[in-house]
Amino acid sequence: MSAPAAQLAPVNEPDTAMPRKEFTWNQVTARAPLMAATMARYLDQLSVSARPSTVDAYELALRFFAGHLTTIDSGCVSVAGIERRHIEDHKRWLTARPGKTGKQWSPTTIRHRLCLLRTFFERIIEWGYDDAPARSPIYQGDFPEPDEALPKFLDDPTAAKFMAGLAADPDPRRRLMVELLARTGMRAGELGSLEDDAMVRIGDSHWLRIPVGKLHNDRYVPLHPLLVELITDWLATRGPSRSGRLVERNDGKPYDRRTIHRYVAAVAKRAGVGHVHPHQLRHTLATQAINRGMSLEAIAALLGHRSMRMTLVYARISDRTVADEYFRVTQAVEAGYQRAEPIPVAVEGPNMRRLAADHRRLLGNGHCTRPVALDCSFETICERCGFFETGPQFVTILRRQRDHAVDHDQPDRAQLFTELLGGIDDSG
Repeated sequence: MSAPAAQLAPVNEPDTAMPRKEFTWNQVTARAPLMAATMARYLDQLSVSARPSTVDAYELALRFFAGHLTTIDSGCVSVAGIERRHIEDHKRWLTARPGKTGKQWSPTTIRHRLCLLRTFFERIIEWGYDDAPARSPIYQGDFPEPDEALPKFLDDPTAAKFMAGLAADPDPRRRLMVELLARTGMRAGELGSLEDDAMVRIGDSHWLRIPVGKLHNDRYVPLHPLLVELITDWLATRGPSRSGRLVERNDGKPYDRRTIHRYVAAVAKRAGVGHVHPHQLRHTLATQAINRGMSLEAIAALLGHRSMRMTLVYARISDRTVADEYFRVTQAVEAGYQRAEPIPVAVEGPNMRRLAADHRRLLGNGHCTRPVALDCSFETICERCGFFETGPQFVTILRRQRDHAVDHDQPDRAQLFTELLGGIDDSG
């Protein structure tokens, strides 16, 4: 396997609150050759069926895991020798390790690393590797709870400003690329992989073939008439493609995600809407679609989601039932506010909050200080109302009410009067 065999030199990194060390496979091999060989065998097998980016993620997780373990425990020289205590040490190390910006890793990043390691253990056990533990030392309880953050999208005014700025972009290639992202919801990697003949005509409409991407599936999406016009003009003026892609760099190579991110950021800066990244445009299209009545099934097909669970995230942004119920209730509440008369307030003392004396109404066991302009929400349970007041002169009746509640097996009511009595200072 090329990854463990490669002689990767340690990376010099800036000083942070906690020193970071880049482990290399030659270091792991020198300390634990059997462990390195087992991990190399796994990565070799994984490369047959997984994408290069997936293999790279496993390679990074395994290299750091093995490097850390062989650093803290020189006696750990094989995967079969990895114990529960090693996992616990590695979890603490991941939690304390700073990221690129100096901040500690997020729970999502730590969860991802542990998931990769757990899958590694489970697969080599299932595949019958000689150097495999009897059972996976990573348990479900090791994973931090994932944050269920909603997608970040542009609200309608910001999206309109962004698209207006995009329409005035002087670079036709950049405008085409960002318009494709915004109007089809494709991913940045999918944009860079669009083939030269991606636009096709089916019936009376033009469609765009988005090639196999992140989820190993390709799809056709309908094209907005503006996109049809932009693609047609671009193909007529740009000349033959050297890479076979619809859009390519000046040197003929396909666009990478980093450059596409810069293009979107440049448009956002020109439009004056702050930082925007390509996936925000994808989230924005999905949010706009669901807000305007597009079905979840259609949104899933447009975005290339493999399961409806991925699409349902957008339904959480626009729950119409919640919105309808909320506005129905708030309209009723506001109507009550508008009918109420202004409440007179007497300035007495520093707090200026005591209500006028003519609002006090005598009750059997206290006073009601509710302003006459406000409706009574409690009617017959005054003791639980915030406007209820009592004092030492009502102790006798409050005690009788408490005793009555006790005699009739009403513990909650008895507790209420006990608390009221406890708040009265009748020692004088």
